[in-house]
Amino acid sequence: MFLTIFLAIVFCGAISLMLVSAVAFIQDIRFFSSAPKEAREVLKPRETELFCGARVIGWTLMIFSVLMIAGVGIVSIWDGFRSGYTFWQFFLRFVFIFTVYKIYDMVCFDWFLLCRFKFFQHYFPEVEEVYKDRKYGYNIRSQLLKLLVIFPAASALAAWICSLF
Repeated sequence: MFLTIFLAIVFCGAISLMLVSAVAFIQDIRFFSSAPKEAREVLKPRETELFCGARVIGWTLMIFSVLMIAGVGIVSIWDGFRSGYTFWQFFLRFVFIFTVYKIYDMVCFDWFLLCRFKFFQHYFPEVEEVYKDRKYGYNIRSQLLKLLVIFPAASALAAWICSLF
């Protein structure tokens, strides 16, 4: 159980690192496909770097975060095989990691960073009007769909595949 909690924390850290690298350093609007349509429409491409070497730092951090996410998956599965996990044990591990991540995403990213701290608006001030009067980020329906349907289904599929071996 402690390993699963640790992996969930590492997963959330990796996603945070990915967000910071995309928004603060790389600043390529193609990374913001999950933003609301009205925000994507006003985004202006950034041709120049924030500072010399910002994109190199951003891509390095992005690669590191992807490796961390892959590591969470590998360790989750490897430890499950080593411990003789059943379908339900794999399922609970996967759904716990995804649930912690999604709640973290909804609270930290959407509510705090987007609406209170205005992290995204600092780097892309043109979207200030889009998020002006929001008390909670955006796309709550999509967030809840992922939390309650998509992630449990993906966890069940992954657990089923793992339990075949």
